Amino acid sequence: MYRFVGCRGIRARAAQKGLGWLSSFTLSSRSVHSLPFATVEAEEISGSQPAEVQNLVQGKWTGSSSWNTIVDPLNGEPFIKIAEVDETRIQPFVESLSKCPKHGLHNPFKSPERYLLYGDISAKAAHMLSVPKVSNFFTRLIQRVAPKSYQQALAEVQVTQKFLENFSGDQVRFLARSFAVPGNHLGQQSHGFRWPYGPVAIITPFNFPLEIPVLQMMGALYMGNKPVLKVDSKVCLVMEQMMRLLHYCGLPVEDADFINSDGKTMNKLLLEANPRMTLFTGSSRVADKLAVDLKGRIKLEDAGFDWKVLGPDVNEVDYVAWVCDQDAYACSGQKCSAQSILFMHENWSGTSLISKMKDLAERRKLEDLTVGPVLTFTTEAMVEHMNKLLQIPGSKLLFGGKPLENHSIPSIYGAIKPTAIYVPLEEILKESNYELVTREIFGPFQIITDYKIDQLPLVLEALERMHAHLTAAVVSNDPLFLQEVIGKTVNGTTYAGIRARTTGAPQNHWFGPAGDPRGAGIGTPEAIKLVWSCHREIIYDVGPLPGHWEIPPST
Repeated sequence: MYRFVGCRGIRARAAQKGLGWLSSFTLSSRSVHSLPFATVEAEEISGSQPAEVQNLVQGKWTGSSSWNTIVDPLNGEPFIKIAEVDETRIQPFVESLSKCPKHGLHNPFKSPERYLLYGDISAKAAHMLSVPKVSNFFTRLIQRVAPKSYQQALAEVQVTQKFLENFSGDQVRFLARSFAVPGNHLGQQSHGFRWPYGPVAIITPFNFPLEIPVLQMMGALYMGNKPVLKVDSKVCLVMEQMMRLLHYCGLPVEDADFINSDGKTMNKLLLEANPRMTLFTGSSRVADKLAVDLKGRIKLEDAGFDWKVLGPDVNEVDYVAWVCDQDAYACSGQKCSAQSILFMHENWSGTSLISKMKDLAERRKLEDLTVGPVLTFTTEAMVEHMNKLLQIPGSKLLFGGKPLENHSIPSIYGAIKPTAIYVPLEEILKESNYELVTREIFGPFQIITDYKIDQLPLVLEALERMHAHLTAAVVSNDPLFLQEVIGKTVNGTTYAGIRARTTGAPQNHWFGPAGDPRGAGIGTPEAIKLVWSCHREIIYDVGPLPGHWEIPPST
């Protein structure tokens, strides 16, 4: 955990790094506990002191005549008031987006100094998030709205900080790097440019309240777009505070809008404002509806029923068990990259792997949020799904399967012990079972099966039939096995080797699905260019004409 650095230490560090703007950042400017951008105190939010979340449109923070109340996921107490925009009040957001032209707020031929501006904003915001008090503020805020362990929440802040650091200085303009190809004659050259879409929209889920919206919104802004951002209302407080931090670091307040609404209202806004591109991270059902409504002008990072295959070479059993536990149950399994199904080679079946996974799962407890509320499935729904699985011949409960005890988690959420169900491979492949077994349960829940070496084609068949292709892991150092499995699968972010995992993607490599032309990425230059810009070719042909040129015959 970070050590607190006092105001004097922060100012001294800022001076050493040449960040004079930060020397005025005194943590006591409002009170001993407050930050200059913050409007809430993470530790003080409660039913008696509810936080309020506003909207940002056309450069102004606004309230609402109707407030939606969010309950504390740990005790059910109403603790956040959201200024929700209904369908009758979307016009300011429609107008705001309509003011942004298709060629964007900046591009290689228009206001190129804004590339430098965003490099500076990123540098300042990265430094702010590196300040222990700021980092702790966002870590605790994440824990309040999407309960997960301190280390898991802190990791989200750290990834966001590193991302901003990565796009400091000249790195934003490098995203817009062009290329030139010689033409057919003197004076002719073709140039390829990355071009913004202009008005765009971003919709992000509850499970990563800071990382996903920051990385996608900043990527959109880097390339010259104007985004309207909607974050799941259960966790939107985190991003509202981050928007205020970014404004403090120099983000022009008119460059991005922030809206709180229900799904129906947001859908209407998208249809009326007609953004040139929408990024959606969330469920496949909503993703498919939006793809139709928006006529394909969309990029998706939707559901992930993510798999892990253990190869024939047994090694480092303790480590592999620990990674399986982290992949399946960290953040209570509420990651789109969480391990949903584990295929064990028969060589692993004779080891202590399952018993070690059981022991690790049973260490998790509500007190430190290593297991906690499930925000999209009730306890009853998860138990019902488990019981249906246990009706499959040969299936059995390996561990878990019981509700959490001695808690005050409201019944609208789920509370279940980390759970693993064994289902025989042959049964998984049956038409009557496959859809049930591969249903994504966004909670601490996984399927485990095993296979013999001659059954690898059956494993590959099971993987081929899956609909979502986000993350995967092939746990083996056998190069021929890796070659076979990787060559016959498609998951966009695949880890390979004895240390392979499905979760924990940092900011230094691509994260996103494959096998779908709508697939979005996040975090890297390639992802930003793919999602937030399109290709524009400009062909210069300035002459001179050849001497004695004459009009040729008609063709």
